[in-house]
Amino acid sequence: MMDGVHRQFRQVDVFAEEPFVGNPVAVVHGADGLADEEMRLFARWTNLSETTFLLPPTDDRADYRVRIFTPMQELPFAGHPTLGTAHAWLEAGGPPARRDVIVQECPAGLITLRRTSQGLAFRAPSTLRSGPVDEPTLQEVAAVLGVARAELIDAQWADNGPGWVAVELASAEAVLAVKPAATDLKIGVFGRHPAGSPEDPVTGSLNAALAQWLLASGKAAAPYTASQGTVLGRRGRVHVSTDADGAVWIGGGTHTLISGSVLL
Repeated sequence: MMDGVHRQFRQVDVFAEEPFVGNPVAVVHGADGLADEEMRLFARWTNLSETTFLLPPTDDRADYRVRIFTPMQELPFAGHPTLGTAHAWLEAGGPPARRDVIVQECPAGLITLRRTSQGLAFRAPSTLRSGPVDEPTLQEVAAVLGVARAELIDAQWADNGPGWVAVELASAEAVLAVKPAATDLKIGVFGRHPAGSPEDPVTGSLNAALAQWLLASGKAAAPYTASQGTVLGRRGRVHVSTDADGAVWIGGGTHTLISGSVLL
């Protein structure tokens, strides 16, 4: 590793109206030539929820290709890394092939992004798994969350890459009171605020799949804003909207907070 190359690096705060209250992602530019293990090692070292590596596209329709790593595994898609990577790529001078439309290539396919008045937004990809959750899994979810099975108002598989199961509790207050136990399940929990306040689900990928469920079922109407990170002392804001074709778009503010180079 010490014989590596200095590569451009950014750390971007995502889903925040102001710096230091969102969800950070590390972005390594020009990751050509890095081995999988080098990417995994660096992602473990950053200790952020995700680290991304920018590469030339292999699909002519894409502006760039990205690989997304948690400290433990590679993901085919994730929401806040998608926005943060697009922000970093644009800031580094990346010219979109089409005006104001960015196309990202990742293992989940091509993801379309656009600029909006509320920041960058990505078009929600199709879910890999949706529909009702089986009873044994619901029992496990309740046990992990430390709530009674009857407190799970509704649940759906909402997997667009990370493997989310989305669970509705009675209120946002109930969500904030959850003290989850360790689990291999990827559980996204949401509950409604009183009228006039934003909902409280978390993460870009979950918000995308969750919005597809909530809007299709009539549980919510677009546009709406979801808040995230309250328990962690963050003030994340996720803007959910739809277009004339009915596609769901997930957007939010992005801010570069660290810029420099890394030896990789």
